[in-house]
Amino acid sequence: MHYVFKSKADADLIMMQPAGDQILTSIGKTPAPQGIIEAKAIPAAMRALNEAIAVEDAAHRSDPAFEEDGRIERIGLRQRAWPMLEMMKRAVAENADIVWHI
Repeated sequence: MHYVFKSKADADLIMMQPAGDQILTSIGKTPAPQGIIEAKAIPAAMRALNEAIAVEDAAHRSDPAFEEDGRIERIGLRQRAWPMLEMMKRAVAENADIVWHI
């Protein structure tokens, strides 16, 4: 299954359910078949998501498998959250909500 995130400020964003669940949880939302991130709550959601990315990045840097040259050879929250952060930026600029459904 997958999530479809919608905002009048951007094109639809389709995300596989595990990644969507992780992002929703990171911003303090309970994963659900549908929901809303109100425009006024988006800046705090962006901060929370960026904090979750920083925590995951720090955990990977302390992992013995981390490459000596500093590259992380996996797809993590940073990559998965990028489209959502871009949608959030556009939504903030237009004072628009983001809604989702499965």
